[in-house]
Amino acid sequence: MNRTSLRWAALPGAALLTVSLAACGGGSDAGSESGGATGSVAVDGSSTVFPMSNAAYELLTEEGTEIEVAVGSSGTGGGFEKFCAGTTDISDASRPIEEDEIAACEEQGIEYTELRVATDALTIVANKDLDVDCLTTEQLVQLWEPDSQINNWNQLDPSFPDQEIALFGPGTDSGTYDYLAADVIGDESEATRTDYEASEDDNVLVQGVENTPGATAYFGYTYYEENADNLKALSIDDGNGCVEPSAETAQADEYTPLSRPLFIYINQASYADNEAVREYTDFYIENLETIAEAAQYIPLNDDQYAETQSALEGLSS
Repeated sequence: MNRTSLRWAALPGAALLTVSLAACGGGSDAGSESGGATGSVAVDGSSTVFPMSNAAYELLTEEGTEIEVAVGSSGTGGGFEKFCAGTTDISDASRPIEEDEIAACEEQGIEYTELRVATDALTIVANKDLDVDCLTTEQLVQLWEPDSQINNWNQLDPSFPDQEIALFGPGTDSGTYDYLAADVIGDESEATRTDYEASEDDNVLVQGVENTPGATAYFGYTYYEENADNLKALSIDDGNGCVEPSAETAQADEYTPLSRPLFIYINQASYADNEAVREYTDFYIENLETIAEAAQYIPLNDDQYAETQSALEGLSS
């Protein structure tokens, strides 16, 4: 599975991917091998989880499915708006559902099940030519906290270069934004500074940092990994020395406070009534490690996977 195929729909201007069986060269005989389900599935939400949900469908298509899956990437918050309005079957999320979103789902009678699908290492990247390799958690907070006046790298540390900072980051509908604001910065407003170039498309952020001297941004590890030749990942010192983002450091809980869980939320009624949703969801979880690796994410450990399997079994009961 090549990464270009998995990610083409995340390029600027392409927010939705719909792959049909005919487009992938499958047929009805192959469809029976994957369970024989027909119909469609609507998925939307986190751009961070998008590559996994997209990879799940591409791998299922290789098994010969006859279902169609539309995978959108409007951001975690935008995804929950659609999910709690009943317009999608599955919501991708890079953070747990929040109280106001729970209330919106309850108001519409939407019952759901949360399934953890992978671990991410939220990655702080910089322009390749920037002579900075590591930030302390405190410096990261100083850089991104609300009303921050930091606009030159040497304001964070006199040993850093006299270089203007150009900031790029996700918009406020993004679960990645929410995670940095609430779990890293920890400000009561659950917000970051606003004077940065925002986009829900992580590829736009990649290009902005790559083409702008002194630039920095933050997004999911997979977007850094596939652009590692053109970007620099900054290590983070949370009190125990500089730690690089990686699968190993995230799984070992060493990359703190930037390792985080990733989820999909399943509409229980859709799972019960729509055989396409059941086939897609069951395949997704049964092949979770393969899907995570195909999308270049960090697979769950054994205990985490057992919890996800148990939650899925609850959906089926």
